Amino acid sequence: MSEPEKNPGAIQSPLHQLIADLSDGIVLLDPDGRLRWANPAALEMHGVESLEELGPDVDAYRRRFELYYRNHHEVGEGRSPMERLLDGEAFEDVILEVRPGDPELPDRYHRVRGRTLSREGRPDALALVIEDITELMNAEERFERSFSANPAPALICHLDSQRFIRVNQGFLDMTGMEAEEILQRSIYEFDVFAHSPQRESAIQRLCAGRSIPQTEAVLHLGGRDDGSKCVIVAGQPIDVENAPCMLLTFTDLEPARQAQHALRQSETLFATVFQMSPVPTALVSADSLTLIEANAAFERDLIRRADTSEPPGLEDYSPFTPQTRKQLLKALEKASHVEEMEVHGVDDANNPTIYVLAAEAVEINHRACLLLTLVDISERKRYENQLSDAIETVMKDASWFTRTLVEKLANVRGAGNDAALSDQPALADLSARERDVLGLICEGLSDKRIASRLELAHSTVRNYVASLYQKLGVHSRGEAIVWARQRGFQGSSET
Repeated sequence: MSEPEKNPGAIQSPLHQLIADLSDGIVLLDPDGRLRWANPAALEMHGVESLEELGPDVDAYRRRFELYYRNHHEVGEGRSPMERLLDGEAFEDVILEVRPGDPELPDRYHRVRGRTLSREGRPDALALVIEDITELMNAEERFERSFSANPAPALICHLDSQRFIRVNQGFLDMTGMEAEEILQRSIYEFDVFAHSPQRESAIQRLCAGRSIPQTEAVLHLGGRDDGSKCVIVAGQPIDVENAPCMLLTFTDLEPARQAQHALRQSETLFATVFQMSPVPTALVSADSLTLIEANAAFERDLIRRADTSEPPGLEDYSPFTPQTRKQLLKALEKASHVEEMEVHGVDDANNPTIYVLAAEAVEINHRACLLLTLVDISERKRYENQLSDAIETVMKDASWFTRTLVEKLANVRGAGNDAALSDQPALADLSARERDVLGLICEGLSDKRIASRLELAHSTVRNYVASLYQKLGVHSRGEAIVWARQRGFQGSSET
């Protein structure tokens, strides 16, 4: 393979022509360290156009190009591929980052092999075979950055060794493990398919380099408090550094499992409270008011009609008449809840009963429902009516009552009704003469005495009293006195 010494880059034989056309770079060195020849591919890989720019010898080459390993450590003195060739060392697939001295030129990645060419048993030339893998390394670097930054938990398993060679931060965050606890462990030492119903199939697919469908598994986290974690794992074959690998991605099922557990606890608690509540409570569908479930108090306290079906519907219970149903649906058109709706039914002795019905919209198992509660206020209503009748009776002639007693009776009768006052007329709505008449009524004067006091005709006073009754919404002098006391009106002294 001798060449003219005046032009060592010249091609003199078909063999040299063949080498010159190779896509791989070829650099020939003499045993004394001089660079004898380089093909165009080798020159292009270094960003130069001639052998002189590449360097006349190994020392010049080292001065013009900085060499680094993949871990960014600089290649030490005497350890460059050319120097190793000169020392008689053959090597395969050494990956180097080559940085030209000219900052305008881009850095490149080379995969280098070294060969010694002999003639008649003696070294004749040293050959450096170079493959430009810059694009591949840049793609791998982009993949590494994307893999590390991806929040989705992931591992990379080397198929030949069946050991994990990459782990991203998402996986470490999900498991709480350190990278050293995972890297270089085999798929059997750190079993990512544990407890999966498709475990054997998944391992077979991994060994064969075939994609692995999603499957549920349990990761055992060593001696940590949480111990294990439920995940969904899937695999996709990829190449990393020209080696077949499997990219394993994970979905953490623990939040969903905890949410389901909390939901089951909540449903159990709701069911317990629902059944133990002393208040009659029922769950019905929101659209048709179909009875879904009723608690024990509902079954115990509400009377079913004689011709009820099995299982009973809501309309089979005495308070839920067609009128009540219509009233409830109409109220629900305006709001998602109903409060203080009075409904009527009967007890087991066929006596009338009064309930306060409340309804609240809820969602159970993705179904729109209503939670109904009923409170029996029959006794309270009877007491209020009896008290009102008693007060009404004594108020028919209040002339002998002291003012203090009238006020106390008014307060008793008006207890709990303060909220309703805002819907009734105020004192300011009365004329001055109407207030005069009302004040004298509160003092217990009859129509004749009021007429005498105000110097009005008896018929005129009667007209004022009738007008007062209409404005105040009352039907007797007693009710008028109560109305005035509820508003702090003290009589004619305030007029």
